[in-house]
Amino acid sequence: MIVARCALAAALTLCAGTAAAQEMPQGFVHLRTVDPGIAQDMRYATANNFTGHPLPGYDAGTCILQRAAALALQRVQADLTKQNLSLKVYDCYRPTRAVAAMARWAGDPHATPDTRRFYPTLKKDRLFALGFIAAHSAHSRGVAVDLTVVTKGSQQPPYDPAAHYGSCAGPSEARAPDNSLDMGTGYDCFDAKSWTRAAGLTAQQRARRALLLQAMTRRGFVNYKREWWHFSYPAADPRREYDFPVR
Repeated sequence: MIVARCALAAALTLCAGTAAAQEMPQGFVHLRTVDPGIAQDMRYATANNFTGHPLPGYDAGTCILQRAAALALQRVQADLTKQNLSLKVYDCYRPTRAVAAMARWAGDPHATPDTRRFYPTLKKDRLFALGFIAAHSAHSRGVAVDLTVVTKGSQQPPYDPAAHYGSCAGPSEARAPDNSLDMGTGYDCFDAKSWTRAAGLTAQQRARRALLLQAMTRRGFVNYKREWWHFSYPAADPRREYDFPVR
């Protein structure tokens, strides 16, 4: 009986510890509590992403960040508001289980549905080597954000999972719907045109990327050169990855 009670106590302790590990850690915040004016279009909580499925760990489509990163983003938003513009975030904190799911997708040649519109000119098994997908991510530390710029008050058009959208690097009117200012490619476009300073862009597309880059770097963010939409905030980096779910 004593052994059974001890076993039960140990099991309850283990369950309690597991439950506690799933809670949002101190220092993280929901972006909406800091700046509800920043638009959110959280793609990994939906099927509108390069895997074609919601990713594990995204129980809700909401942006979570380290508090300091969220406050810095609020300052960027205040700067853009003066130009009748707004930030729109595609991804913020990303659980490590979602990062692992991305890696499994990249290594599975039989994964469905067909999402080649996200990598129109590349072989899927090259995405790791080319730096578009990684085994570790600053997103899992709560200090990275994928985002764009929209006209303030504009609405995101509906996504149709049954539609056949064109290449993410093609003309904006053929891509999946997005109210983003046209940056030359869609979000998560695994293509050379996604490099922040890529060639082959129109003058307007270059100017819009420069606008986003300047607005973000002015407030302490650092861009990843292969993805115009990806920025990290080193000042808040805890150098630790997390796996609590987005709720």
